[in-house]
Amino acid sequence: MIYHKHLLVNAKVKNPINSEQQGIDFLTNLVNQIDMKVIKGPFASYVDKEGNKGLTAVVMIETSHIAFHIWDEVDPGLVQFDLYTCGKLDLEKVLKIFKETFAIESLEFILFDRENGFVEEASGKDYR
Repeated sequence: MIYHKHLLVNAKVKNPINSEQQGIDFLTNLVNQIDMKVIKGPFASYVDKEGNKGLTAVVMIETSHIAFHIWDEVDPGLVQFDLYTCGKLDLEKVLKIFKETFAIESLEFILFDRENGFVEEASGKDYR
């Protein structure tokens, strides 16, 4: 069965990852733990442009993609995360892995079911 789940996360973190290997490891671990399959990547690159410094990473999965950018020159660090899948998505597992990776100061998320437009399926906030 095909699903159309789109998860967006905006988080302020005390422990922003900032190396390409850390980004690759995070995405590899996430894909494996949520039972998805990599088709290309993960790829990561550190952006050294003033005002936009941080890590950008993406992985193409069999059912679409996962991407993020982390701004590490601000305190706390800022993470913008995007996961789109046409497969099943275990929201709780994704959020748990995300929280285990970063020292979360605050986190907001929204999950859309995009089968028939942008239907909000779940949303929430977590402040530490």
